[in-house]
Amino acid sequence: MRSSVIFFFFALAILAVSSCQREAPWQPLFNGENFENWDKYIGTPLDGFEELAGKATTEKVFSVVEENGENFLRISGEVNGSLATRDTFSNYYLQLVYKWGDEVYTQRNSGLLYHSFGEFGEAHDTWMVNIECQLMHGRLGDTYLMNNTTCETPVEEVEDGFRFSKNGAVKKFGREFNGPGIQKGQDAENPIGEWNTVDLYCFDRTAVHVINGQTIMVNQKTGKMENGDVVPLTSGKIQLQSEGGELLVKTFRIKPLQELPAGLLE
Repeated sequence: MRSSVIFFFFALAILAVSSCQREAPWQPLFNGENFENWDKYIGTPLDGFEELAGKATTEKVFSVVEENGENFLRISGEVNGSLATRDTFSNYYLQLVYKWGDEVYTQRNSGLLYHSFGEFGEAHDTWMVNIECQLMHGRLGDTYLMNNTTCETPVEEVEDGFRFSKNGAVKKFGREFNGPGIQKGQDAENPIGEWNTVDLYCFDRTAVHVINGQTIMVNQKTGKMENGDVVPLTSGKIQLQSEGGELLVKTFRIKPLQELPAGLLE
């Protein structure tokens, strides 16, 4: 009887630990007040806005604004620029809630850049090298592989490239394979002026883009080319782009993952 009681409490302890792991608390990346633990960088001008770029400052491009009693992270979009975490992350679930503002310079364009490494300016003279979850209006959830980053993704071939399809043929992507761009599986973007929720799941070498509750991209075997070989890429800093349009962020938070959620890839 005593051994049964001990086993019972031991089992409860395991369940309690497992529950804590499953319900890890969110860590805010944007604290609602300032840019503590972030780095800012001003990069190249937008085409046709060279004079504006010359006057741009990191404080103007990346700021905290108040609206109806709530603080938001604002990215002006008037110049190419990066807001980057100082910390490196792996095996995580990230949630970004954003909407487009009224100011548009070239187009409503930005990106959530994950597995970022290296120095500012190495990618397109502005960003750290990364894998991008596209935020551009009309392209929300697309994948773009900057510089030497790579992945393998199930796709179907379409007239203007490749589109994610969970039952499609798995192909390699990157500048040395089938190109750096992969289109989202379907359009899940909300209309201009409404909030969009981006859930990004990164575990080991798999990255899943979920837009407003719909899984629209699954990238596998994320990596980078080094000396002709693909080297695993499973971690990095996180960047948000300034790239042509005003962006407001309400929620930007992250939590650790022990595994990918059941059903996410189905």
